[in-house]
Formats: sequence, structure tokens, C-alpha cells
Amino acid sequence: MLSRVPARKGASARDSTRSARVTTRTGDGGETSLFGKGRVRKTDPRVVALGDLDEAQSAIGVARAMVTKSTLGRQLLELQRGLYVAMSEVATPSEDLARLPTRLDAAAIAKLESALESLKARTPIEGRFVIPGENRIAASLDHARTVARRAERHVVECVDEGYVSGEDLLPWLNRLSDVLFVLARASERAPHRRA
Repeated sequence: MLSRVPARKGASARDSTRSARVTTRTGDGGETSLFGKGRVRKTDPRVVALGDLDEAQSAIGVARAMVTKSTLGRQLLELQRGLYVAMSEVATPSEDLARLPTRLDAAAIAKLESALESLKARTPIEGRFVIPGENRIAASLDHARTVARRAERHVVECVDEGYVSGEDLLPWLNRLSDVLFVLARASERAPHRRA
């Protein structure tokens, strides 16, 4: 969070705000922090899964940047918010999960399933292999889908090793990539205006 510091004489208002610390050098030896006191290697399965979830978040952001002021833009933002919750669950030790303000649950899964059914009702899905690239939006959604699938595989590894519970997290991630697939198919058919 940014904090206010006294302005120097002759400094602009912009200079009076101290920037968040970006470089800490604490990871220079190959370790990083999750939520909690301990440190882990950057090759830890949770860190790998978090990197993939973060990449999925960014890939969805590329698509959202193309359609910001549209229904699709709002849907993608909602998916990105869900990914933040997923990341917080992966990064939090199981004994501290109760401290999280929001968790993925059956209602979150049902919401994605409802969105998926609604999308499928409006979007005919052909029984064929998809070659991404019909247009930029569909291609970016397909890219986000493949990253989400990779993230899901790495979260499965975290579940298998006992780091996280997959009870709601895994079904939510599985539906996420399904939704991205159908959104990509819908985007092949409908033109979107750029914001």
C-alpha cells in the first residue's frame, strides 16, 4: 500500500508519494514467501502453481483489454477475481485458511456452471478440434484456457502432496477453462467493439 511522506521543497505532488517496494532481494537465493512466516524454494509446487495461476490471470487480462466495456469484459474481470481467490488459497497454509476473507466454495462453482450453461445455450459447439486464431479475442481466450489448464495440473500436484484442499478449488479451476473455451468459441462468432 502506498504511504504518504512529507513533500520536499520544490517537489511535485507526484513526488510526495512513496512507491511500494518492488525489489526486496530476499529471493536472490532462490527462496520466497507464501502467506505465513516460512520461506520455501521457488521450485516448491505451490510457487509453480501460483506462477501458472498468475499467468492465467494475465492472459485473461490480455483478452479483457480488447473488450473492456462489454459484457465479455465484465465476465473476464469476474474470472480474474476468482483467480485471485484461488491464488490466495494455494498460497495459504492449510492451518491458516480460516483467516482468508473469501474462499472458493460450492456457490462459486455453481456460479461458473450456470454461466457455462448459459453460454453453451447461445453458442453452438462443433465436435471438432479447435485451431485457435479465428480472431485476436478468441485466440487470446484460447491462450488463457491453455494456461488455466496448466495451472490446474500444477494445483492437482499441490493437492496430491497435501499442501492444499482440492475439494472446491479443483472443480472451480476445471470449470474456468471450460468457460474460457466456450467464450473463445462465442468470440469467433460475435464481433466485439474495443473500448
